[in-house]
Amino acid sequence: MNDLALLLTPEGRALLDEVRDTEPARELAVATRLRRDHPAELVSAALGQARLRQRAVAKFGAEDAGRMFFTPNGVEQSTRSSVAAYRARRLTELGVTSVADLCCGIGGDAIALARAGIRVLAVDRDPLTAAAARANAEALGLTELIEVREADVTEVETAGYDAVFVDPARRGGRGRVFDPEAYSPPLSWAVETARRAPRAALKIAPGIPHDIVPPEAEAEWISDGGDVKEAVLWFGTGAPGAVRATLLPGPRTLLGRGLPDPAVRPVGRYLYEPDGAVIRAHLVAEVAEEVGGGLLDATIAYVTADELRPTPYATGYEITDQLPFNVKRLKALLRERGVGTLTVKKRGSAVEPEELRRKVRPQGPNAATVFLTRVAGAPTMLIGQPLA
Repeated sequence: MNDLALLLTPEGRALLDEVRDTEPARELAVATRLRRDHPAELVSAALGQARLRQRAVAKFGAEDAGRMFFTPNGVEQSTRSSVAAYRARRLTELGVTSVADLCCGIGGDAIALARAGIRVLAVDRDPLTAAAARANAEALGLTELIEVREADVTEVETAGYDAVFVDPARRGGRGRVFDPEAYSPPLSWAVETARRAPRAALKIAPGIPHDIVPPEAEAEWISDGGDVKEAVLWFGTGAPGAVRATLLPGPRTLLGRGLPDPAVRPVGRYLYEPDGAVIRAHLVAEVAEEVGGGLLDATIAYVTADELRPTPYATGYEITDQLPFNVKRLKALLRERGVGTLTVKKRGSAVEPEELRRKVRPQGPNAATVFLTRVAGAPTMLIGQPLA
């Protein structure tokens, strides 16, 4: 709290501007110089905040990250701005004009909601985190739409809001928490809160078991740039039991149709690697139907097909070779093809990509991708090229 208070003073803000672009290797020299004219505590706080802002650029962009205030946990756990903006758009499309943002963290979601024109009550019980959220609302000119309250979210009355958004803490003293009932607050509390609200969105870990999703909720898995970021349980959307995978940027959304598992079939000319959100949402069958394909193996989410049918929900590859797993044969084939740039992908294999690269020592001007997987239960190597 003291560090943040120091940084919000005119001297602190000026020092933050001065150290904005300090590289890690220069921190000691910069700190030594600045301590001649500024308190050591303030210099340390400014350099620490500069490091956090640099890390936050990946999530918030350079312009916002350069003005916001972060805590180490806030950078780690906050929602990426592209994902928060997408969720805010969904809420506005549902007619939401006010949201109680419970467990708001440093305010990433509250900022996206306010920028979508939604009035936000942002609540967090941690004093430093709430202070950072308040400072961020001010720094981005959103104080008219964001009210920040330091409180226990379980004691906050949300009846006057169109929707509730809950982002429970999923980290404890020993690291990431996987049991939804060990979230803070527990998922069961968040679900009951959502059921009492006209509409609600609960942010959860993407690895949540499908069998614990409430039947009245819509479940959505979201990826950004191919990386799975989160799952969301939606209440009050009029689509109970629906399952969807949403890919950003776009957005592109694949809706589940309850299809049976695809059949296992021989390797075709093309291989499709479904997006992680599609896999987490258990919608590989929808992708297989879209490309007219089947599975390489009943337990592995690779789809193979004879025809090329591009889809935004999977990355396509043209397969040139199929070999039983054998490092010597792979090494000889790569040498024959002059492959020096080797991308190794695996699913259903215990072999580590870096270990394989060390063993085959690729050399040459060409590039290839090798898939370490199983085909009808047998360890197999598939070699190919990504489709343009």
